[in-house]
Amino acid sequence: MKKLTDYDFPADLKTMSEKELELLAVEIREFLIEKVSRTGGHIASNLGVVELTIALHKVFDSPKDKIIWDVGHQSYVHKILTGRAEGFDDLRKFGGLSGFPKTKESEHDAFDTGHSTTSISVAMGMAAARDIKGEDYEVIAVIGDGSLTGGMAYEAMDNLGFKKNKVIIILNDNGMSISKNVGGISKYLGTIRTSHGYLNAKKFVKDKMDGSKAAKSIGKGLASFKNDLKYTLMNNPGIFFENLGITYFGPIDGHDLKQVTAALEKAKGLNEPVVIHCLTKKGKGYTNAEKYPRKFHGIGPFDPETGEPLKKSELPSFSKVMGQHLLEMAKNDPDIVAITAAMGEATGLKDYSIEIPERYYDVGIAEEHGVTFAAGLAKEGLKPYVCIYSSFLQRAYDQLLEDICLQDLHAVFLLDRAGVVGADGETHHGIFDLSYLNTMPNMKVLAPKDGRELQAMMDWANKENGPVAIRYPRGVCVNADLYDQEEEFTPGCRRVSEGEAIEIWSLGKMFPTAVKVKEILDEKGFNCGLVDVTMEKPLDVSPFKDCEPTYIVTIEDNVIAGGFGDNLANRLLDEHCHILRFGWPDTFVEHGTFEELADKYGLTPEKIASSILKFLKNDLEKDGIHIGKKRSE
Repeated sequence: MKKLTDYDFPADLKTMSEKELELLAVEIREFLIEKVSRTGGHIASNLGVVELTIALHKVFDSPKDKIIWDVGHQSYVHKILTGRAEGFDDLRKFGGLSGFPKTKESEHDAFDTGHSTTSISVAMGMAAARDIKGEDYEVIAVIGDGSLTGGMAYEAMDNLGFKKNKVIIILNDNGMSISKNVGGISKYLGTIRTSHGYLNAKKFVKDKMDGSKAAKSIGKGLASFKNDLKYTLMNNPGIFFENLGITYFGPIDGHDLKQVTAALEKAKGLNEPVVIHCLTKKGKGYTNAEKYPRKFHGIGPFDPETGEPLKKSELPSFSKVMGQHLLEMAKNDPDIVAITAAMGEATGLKDYSIEIPERYYDVGIAEEHGVTFAAGLAKEGLKPYVCIYSSFLQRAYDQLLEDICLQDLHAVFLLDRAGVVGADGETHHGIFDLSYLNTMPNMKVLAPKDGRELQAMMDWANKENGPVAIRYPRGVCVNADLYDQEEEFTPGCRRVSEGEAIEIWSLGKMFPTAVKVKEILDEKGFNCGLVDVTMEKPLDVSPFKDCEPTYIVTIEDNVIAGGFGDNLANRLLDEHCHILRFGWPDTFVEHGTFEELADKYGLTPEKIASSILKFLKNDLEKDGIHIGKKRSE
């Protein structure tokens, strides 16, 4: 049998028999397990859409026909079937294949995705453009049931059902997002059963209505009991979608190639919006992933036999430290309520959800609702702790500003995965939070460098008034033992060492980098001061007043624009001081390890020190400033 790299995909799919396609599905699953076990990635979601993706490329003609993948972490099979199998050895590695659809990577990736609930809106936009321009191609949106917990999907379906642009929506229903799906929609989908009666009856009526007066009269009569027919006699499972004006097919077995292909062909032949409801199993074909779909949603390199990670750290993650400490806080404070957006286990709240379920709320992939829900809790005197990825909080900017900050409500936002996060790339890096939080009145922003500071900040925030955001990075943290609670924690700026004309101010996790930069510069004959910043907003500038250096270097794990360095520069606007800002550039940073990206963008200690020395050399030549003494001398 051919290797996946030997095929001419997607063209070869058109001539393959049903039996060949079934064998192809087996080969693809084996390929995914082999490759992703080495590189890490989103394995369970991709194993669940193998047959569905084969059928899509069998029926439709990519790239002419547009396939939009909601979120995009289920697009690996699509990448294989569009000629990118060879790239899987470098999947999610620096310079390698992205784990998400990227238009710059292939013409078959119709739209860049990474956050959920966007696909139907994008698909409708493309379909409307097609219709306005008089072009001829199909538009297909593939969306999971987890994404249907987000409001944007309903805004799109409401508009689509009204405008009637032809879009085919594939509802990939596996009962999961990352955590188990929650809410009324999840329950509704869980009750749906196959019903052919309604669709057959509907087709019969349409076929018989020939446009005559008698037919129109009959049609009016039929309309009077249409809804009763749907709700009772025919037990139509798709009544929700039908009432929005979108034709519903299903549910069908998403792992039955024949069924899926037939449904796609049928939808292709209609000139109206259609939902095809496919029931799939996350992790299909790999026992470990079927049994533990959450664990295998996104995973690092693992042993394909046992399913166990190849690398285990003895140190806890920031997420785990946060979750355990919040649980202990909530046990002692009945006003604390934990909120997450379909990321309970990922943000460290698994134990909390088990031990205090009455004060735990997973709102689904609905960040906007989660933030305003927190506002309601805070308004009534409770203390909401909103645990969310930094990049996902961007989706609730307006709610943060209008519903939390405007009323100065006491809600604490625990921003996991702040800064560069690695292999997930542009859509998941949390490098913009400082920039938008800095614009919000009443907001306080903190950043710990280790586990003890994270715990101390959480306790400090619990006693504060108004909104507080604590941003912390992905991965393991040092000093995770419980801090001495008798020592009062006061966030702000702490002078670590005295210097002369140069000072380095670092924020949060960048402190070790700052220490190394200082060591390099000191070896070059510059006596550098060092300031550790734990509260970025409001920003304490008293260390500057103590020393008044000629040069301040700021280091942050955020974009420079609007971040910590800019914040400090604004505070010291009237001071005669050069501020050299180091952070991420004004661009979307690709996937890669922190070390690889820091090297490329000049954020390693060596490259920061080199940039500083180059600036100093140019400045000395220009102004003749003598370095080595305090400015005040």
